[in-house]
Amino acid sequence: MNTESTHDRAVSADDSLLLDNQLCFSLYSTSLLMTKVYKPLLHALGLTYPQYLTMMVLWEKNGMTVGEISTRLLTDPGSLTPLLKRLEVEGLLSRTRSKEDERVVIVELTPQGRALRDKAGSVPLNIVKATGHSVEELRALQVSLLSLRKNLQQGL
Repeated sequence: MNTESTHDRAVSADDSLLLDNQLCFSLYSTSLLMTKVYKPLLHALGLTYPQYLTMMVLWEKNGMTVGEISTRLLTDPGSLTPLLKRLEVEGLLSRTRSKEDERVVIVELTPQGRALRDKAGSVPLNIVKATGHSVEELRALQVSLLSLRKNLQQGL
């Protein structure tokens, strides 16, 4: 026997539109707060959060094309160009056109950009501390988020 009333179904349907019940808002608001936690740590390095992500990509593999960096960061190459120009002005990287194809721009770290990696070494530990979670809990969350991202990408 179904004991759920029409009123109960209406309340459940209404609950699906409550802001705090939205996965997208949980992800969005958490991302905003995470970026705020990063801000003072990165300020000490002279980097913004998007610049930090770009530097991490180059610390993993130096000498990438703008397109490769863009793909790795899931961003548009056009929005990456001003950021790369700023990092170049700061002396952290250089941009050169490929000899094989002048349309391709290769991005390489300067000695100063490579040295910044050592200064950034404490950032991840500070972020772990700020979360109040263990490394194992954060890894499990990361696995879930990566799976979610993969499924969303496949749906596009």
